[in-house]
This record gives sequence, C-alpha cells and structure tokens, in this order.
Amino acid sequence: MPLDDRYQLAFRLYPYARSADQDTDRPVRHPVVVMGGGPVGIAMALDLGLQGIPVVLLDDHEGVGQGSRAICFAKRTLEIAHRYGCGRPMLDNGVLWNVGKVFHDDRQIYEFDLLPEDGHRNPAFINLQQPHFERFLVERVREAQAAGAPIALRGKNRIDAVAVRDDHVVIDITTPDGPYRIEADWLIGCDGASSPLRKMMGLDFEGRVFQDNFLIADITMKADFPTERWFWFEPHFKSGDSALLHKQPDGVWRIDFQLGWDIDRKEEMKEENIRRRLDAMLGPDVEYELVWTSIYTFQCRRMRNFRHGRVIFAGDAAHQVSPFGARGANSGIQDVDNLGWKLGLVLNGTAPESLLDSYDLERRHGADENILNSSRSTDFITPKSKISRAFRNAVLDLAEHHAFARPLVNSGRLSVPCVYDGLPLNTPDGLPGGPARTRPGAPCPDAPIGGGFLLDHLGWDFALLGVGVDVPDRFDAEGLTLRGLTVPAEGDIKDRYLGDTTCAVYLIRPDQHVAGRWPAFDAERVSAALARSMGKD
Repeated sequence: MPLDDRYQLAFRLYPYARSADQDTDRPVRHPVVVMGGGPVGIAMALDLGLQGIPVVLLDDHEGVGQGSRAICFAKRTLEIAHRYGCGRPMLDNGVLWNVGKVFHDDRQIYEFDLLPEDGHRNPAFINLQQPHFERFLVERVREAQAAGAPIALRGKNRIDAVAVRDDHVVIDITTPDGPYRIEADWLIGCDGASSPLRKMMGLDFEGRVFQDNFLIADITMKADFPTERWFWFEPHFKSGDSALLHKQPDGVWRIDFQLGWDIDRKEEMKEENIRRRLDAMLGPDVEYELVWTSIYTFQCRRMRNFRHGRVIFAGDAAHQVSPFGARGANSGIQDVDNLGWKLGLVLNGTAPESLLDSYDLERRHGADENILNSSRSTDFITPKSKISRAFRNAVLDLAEHHAFARPLVNSGRLSVPCVYDGLPLNTPDGLPGGPARTRPGAPCPDAPIGGGFLLDHLGWDFALLGVGVDVPDRFDAEGLTLRGLTVPAEGDIKDRYLGDTTCAVYLIRPDQHVAGRWPAFDAERVSAALARSMGKD
C-alpha cells in the first residue's frame, strides 16, 4: 500500500469492538493493562505480548491524532523496533539521515555527522511521521496476535477511575456500549503529557516551564533541499529567532519557527501569517501546500517517581522535554525497553518485585539526562538576557572558523541512548583497558557479524558474549539459561568491545545494556553479576 494511503488510514488503527469483559458479572483480572495507545503504549503492549504475557491496551480514541507530531526516530529506537520485528518497514519508508547543518543569519557555521563510522544496520535517525510509526507497530501487533501473542487493543475504552490496591488495580472504563470494570495486576500509564491517569492519582510534574512559543508547519513541496537537518540561529529570512527544517516522507517537510513568548496565538495561526513566514524562508518561486500547523510551548519536567505501587508510568506521562534533540518519543521507547523485560521476569516469578524499582531509578536517571540536555539546548537557542545572547553569538562566530568552539554550539543535542552509570544493577567494571562505550550500564553498539549484525544474536534474554575468548553455548544460573556467543577479536567488534585488551567476556541484559564484563569467563562472577542485574543482590 502506498505510504500516502497509509497516512489516511492510520487514524483508526484499533476501532471499537465489544469485548467479553463487558459481559461478565465480576471484573476480569488481567496481568497487565496499558493505558494509552500512542507509540509508547503500543510498543509496551507489543514487548509484553511477544514475551507471552497477556496484556490489554485501553485508549479513549481509535488511533493516532492528526498531524505528523513526532518525526525523528533515533538509531536506538530503530534497534529496539527491529527486535520487535517492525524495524524494516520503518527503515524502508522513513527518510534516513546522519548529517546536520547549522546556520547563523545567512552563513553556514558548520556541519556534523552523527554516525561517522560504518558497520551499523541503522542510520543515526530516520524522519517518519508518527502516524506511520504507530501503524507499523500496530501491524506488527496484528502479526503477533495471529501467531498467538496474547495482546488486546481496545479503542474507545476510556479509563475514568482507578483504585490502587496492595496487589492489583481496579479500573473503571467507559465505552460506546456503556461502562464496565476490570482489574489488573499491573497498570502502565502511557497516556501522554496531559496524563489523565496521573491526575486521577493526584500526581504531578516537577521542573521548568519555558516561556517561549514555536510554530510547526508541515508542508508539501518540491524542493532541492538535501536530506539533512538544517537549523538557523537568527535566520536571515526574519521569520523568528530560530528556525528548523526537516524532510519527511511523502514530500512533506517539517518547519519550526521560534515566535517568542508574548504573542497573539490566534493571530499567528491565521493562514496568511503562516504563509508570510514560509514565503520569507522559501522564497517566491517555491510552491507548497499546508498540511498541518500548530503552536506549542514546552516544559522540561518529570514525575518525582515513575512507580507508584502497582501503577507504573512511561513516556510523556512520566517526563517531558523540549522538542530540541528528538528526545520525547525516543526516550519513551527506551522506557519500554527497560520496563518490559523486568516486568516479564517479575510476572513469571524469576525475579523479585523489587526489580521494578530499578526501572524507576534507571529511567529517572535517563529523564534527568534528557532534561539537562534539553534545558541547555533551549537556553542556548532562546537566550533570555543580553549577556546570554552575546555569549551565544560569540560562540557561533568562533565556530564558523575554529573547530574547538563547535561542541559549544547547541542547536539541540540529539537523542542518544542513556548509560546507566553508577546504578545498582551494574557489576563494577572487571575489564581494565576496556572501551568506555561498552562499560557496564552502556547500551551495546551494533557491529557486523557473519551475514548479519551483533544485536540480532543477543536476542531478548540475558546473553553471554565472548570476544576473542570462548564462552559456553549454554549457561544455567539464577533460574535462567543464558545463550553464549563467541566471536573472533577482529574488525568492528574488536574496536567496539576490546579497546586496549586482547579478549573480553560480556554479560548482556535483555535490553542489550552491558551488565558486566571481564577478561575471561568465570562462572561464579557471571552468576553473581546475573543475580545483581535481576535485583537479587
């Protein structure tokens, strides 16, 4: 089906259908209920369902809303999607890019490459409208359902009230056929930045609200702009204090204009005023059509805690950042990747419930990192004092001619996966001279292996990786059977996993973060590290 047709069909991904739960006298208990059918909620249901864990997703709509919304999906998100089985259509239909350019007024300051090395399946980013991203997730859910995965997607099922008990949650739901009630061992809130669930529970965000407004304009046009991220400080076309240009599929382009704080929103949203800004940027000879427009402000805030007994929050429901750096949807998918395997081990009785506290700790750590980067980006892009603006412009002037100043330019530090440095599930580093990029807590970098890629061989479970040294094909410990993979110390694997050492053994978590590493296989050390990474230590 052509992608433009999918754009039209994407809005009713899971139309309402009456469920058996609505015809019972007593509330049915489910192991997991997910509230919210956006990309984070769908990914959460898919992750659990592919593990064989029964999950029900409830959403008050029947699919994604209009507009491209999130568009930038990072390499780590694509790696997770590939493990779920839907990465390929995202790559095939997205706009792939690695290069960005930074301008000040009418001058290019410099350009950067986010993935300067070879040996990766995925690019640094793809641009893909959120309706398409969600549709590919839902299509994978349908495939999984057909193969027996216990996933239920229920549109037009609005959660109106929750009651949190010691060992379950009671959930009241309204549908077109009237109300009904179910229970859940665990309720996961993926219901977005405005999170009705958070409000039902009397919870709130802590953090900073930025006093600025930005205009989004999605347009269709035929233009010769390259497939790159272009960002202007104080653009010469005088359509705001900053501007951003991105290419999307279907000939759609995303343009952001910074408007400032004291504006008349109704006036700015008039089509003639939006076109005035676009005409100044694109020039009189470019023909275009408006697809979707919106004005937004943003916050860099999070909940104090992401876990509240049997209720766990993920994605924008748990944390919010500015759009600079594409950290919103990407960090939400990392929440899913972190929570899915932990909840799976708890539900099957292999790990203690306290393991879920590590989700709260690790993903708050990730949210704080994103908020810090996002706040710094916003302060650099939108200086609020004459001194800050003078500093910003001095950095830009230096960066045009001197490489040392370019790391100081902050047009949005683009999303990279979080490293869980210093957190309890990590075993202290046992590989002196090992590369920093694969230290305990870090995500595993991909690399070519045989006819495929390393991450494909690590799979969904704990795994052992031996680089230049043998590890057992199977290793039983802590109620689990770990698969072992031994690879030669050569090429990209050597560069990324050995550093100054000649061989190494890695214990890899199910979310493909490093749990521990050593010069050689030692059953006792691996068992202790495994227990620690399962929350038993």
